[in-house]
Amino acid sequence: MSTQYPAAPQEPAPQAPQPIIINNNVAASAAATAVAGYGLRGRRRQSGVVHLWLFLLTAGIGNIIYAWYISDWNKKRGL
Repeated sequence: MSTQYPAAPQEPAPQAPQPIIINNNVAASAAATAVAGYGLRGRRRQSGVVHLWLFLLTAGIGNIIYAWYISDWNKKRGL
């Protein structure tokens, strides 16, 4: 009786290493911000529309809390 074994798989031909492409078309500040983990948004700004609604609905108390929240958010991140 003759037993046939499957043919051994052949290794693929070696390939040349792929070139590394570096795009340096991003502004330095945007790249540094992205590396720091803040994305491209960075610093939060006060919103005039939010302040208007808070003034109308909370008699100005909401404006103080909102302004404190945004300032604290920026301060914690060193912005």
